Amino acid sequence: MKLQTKIPLEKLSKNLIDYNSNVLLVGSCFVENIGGKLDYFKFQNTQNPLGILFHPKAIETLVSDVINKKLYTEEDIFFHNEQWHSFKAHSKLSNTSKEDLLNDLNTTIESTNQQIQKATHIVITLGTAWVYRFEKTQSIVANCHKVPQKQFTKELLSVNEVYTSIKTIVSFIRTLNSKASIIFTVSPVRHIKDGFIENTQSKAHLIAGIHQFLNQESSSVNHQSFYFPSYEIMMDELRDYRFYTEDMVHPSKIAIDYIWNSFHEVWISSKATKTMEEIDVVQKGMQHKPFNANSDAHQKFLQNLEIKKSQIKSQFSHIEFK
Repeated sequence: MKLQTKIPLEKLSKNLIDYNSNVLLVGSCFVENIGGKLDYFKFQNTQNPLGILFHPKAIETLVSDVINKKLYTEEDIFFHNEQWHSFKAHSKLSNTSKEDLLNDLNTTIESTNQQIQKATHIVITLGTAWVYRFEKTQSIVANCHKVPQKQFTKELLSVNEVYTSIKTIVSFIRTLNSKASIIFTVSPVRHIKDGFIENTQSKAHLIAGIHQFLNQESSSVNHQSFYFPSYEIMMDELRDYRFYTEDMVHPSKIAIDYIWNSFHEVWISSKATKTMEEIDVVQKGMQHKPFNANSDAHQKFLQNLEIKKSQIKSQFSHIEFK
């Protein structure tokens, strides 16, 4: 008896993620869920250099600024609620110091330029097709920073606008890196503040826009762009409120683990899986709380743990256990 509809997944045959890979993750808050798993298993990765970016236009702006090595100046930031902000970045970068914010923005642009160049995989997670346009400049913002809503107009990107934005993002990336695999996915987080019907419409526009691009690119023999069905797994395989947190909007830990396992099945190399198992043993060992920290048994346990750490580090010098 089948009690679940399963989405078919097929492991790719080349350019899988291993411990020599460099992964750049950009987009919605679901990036932090997948990125958290990559962190736990000690993969080399960079997550959301300008903070969470919910829609494709915000990611397009980031990539454009990175490719062009934009230098942020006072004209690119503003003061509101006792902090300096950028409409292009998440509030996590906001700062009470104008100079510190500008320095952080410009340092991030430079480091992200280098990250794109060396990335083997770039994961782009889109959360919504709803955007806010700042009326004063008529520019679409990445984050409103609690500026009064009357200063913005809310718009829904059309399927073609999503497609065009994605095409532009990929084109920009390819000017720096022609070999990286670009993995698109749609966040399973429900943006119900936009409205239930509006959230569904938004996700539909994202999915249609992504696939319009992928279908066009698939005609190329050496295409390097792919789709991973995070949203579909949540909606079909995990169609039950027990797989959401208490807000009924975000995936629960079980759901995140489940989607991660599916991502692992498709994108993580078999060789890396063995190292992941060894790292998992060390991570759990480091979290272990002994009944008697001074006992001989616990001291031997710690010695064995250090041996395991050294064995892993001897294979991959970038791995650090803290």
